[in-house]
Amino acid sequence: MSTNLTVQGVKVMNSPQFHFRFDGCQDVHVEKLVIKSPASSPNTDGIHIEKTNNVQICNSLISNGDDCVSIGAGCYNVDIKNITCGPSHGISIGSLGNHNSRACVSNVKVTESVIKHSDNGVRIKTWQGGAGTVSKVTFSNIYMDTVRNPIIIDQYYCLSKDCINQTSAVLVSNVSYLNIKGTYDVRSPPMRFACSDSVPCTNLTLSEVELLPAQGHFLANPFCWNAYGTMQTLTVPPVLCLLEGNPLTLPQVDAVGC
Repeated sequence: MSTNLTVQGVKVMNSPQFHFRFDGCQDVHVEKLVIKSPASSPNTDGIHIEKTNNVQICNSLISNGDDCVSIGAGCYNVDIKNITCGPSHGISIGSLGNHNSRACVSNVKVTESVIKHSDNGVRIKTWQGGAGTVSKVTFSNIYMDTVRNPIIIDQYYCLSKDCINQTSAVLVSNVSYLNIKGTYDVRSPPMRFACSDSVPCTNLTLSEVELLPAQGHFLANPFCWNAYGTMQTLTVPPVLCLLEGNPLTLPQVDAVGC
């Protein structure tokens, strides 16, 4: 619950859980941090923000056992730049909508960064049964080095195998992936857009995306489910599974509180 907050030049090692957490804050500037924990350490997010607005996170080195940066519900105007991330679980929006909650995130930019030897690259993850929106998100000028899931939207996020199917979901729209290049671990598709049955992802944009297998094997096909968007340029591999245009019936999303 801080305002006009600067955290600069701090090194944190081996936190038992999150290294930094900003909750209910305004106007936050984070720069030149070094965060280091083992890749096997659980729940050791580097920087977590929640209900926090007007945030700049830049020029930092983060290696840990969870997300390098995680963006929770109620965040908007977030600018992440020049982060070297990994090993880690990548840079994530979410998880959102747990226990049928409302979650709203908008105006997020992640740019000029490197993600290496990580489970995920840039990720949006939501639970079934949630509500709200994730919108106006741009991932640009990012290099991936041996990342298992370089680009992923997962609207079926679940920590066990027994999550029940639900019809409501957080709407994901207006997400751009621009100039994202590098290599991926061939155990998973390089791009995965797993969107809700009832609330499709809309207005996804890909341009200058080139992801090659780190081990030199065949190109894996991207995966799409109920995902609408466009390739502004030819991507590698091509995302032929994206649906064109917009859904015939757009979901009625209650944006109150977003």
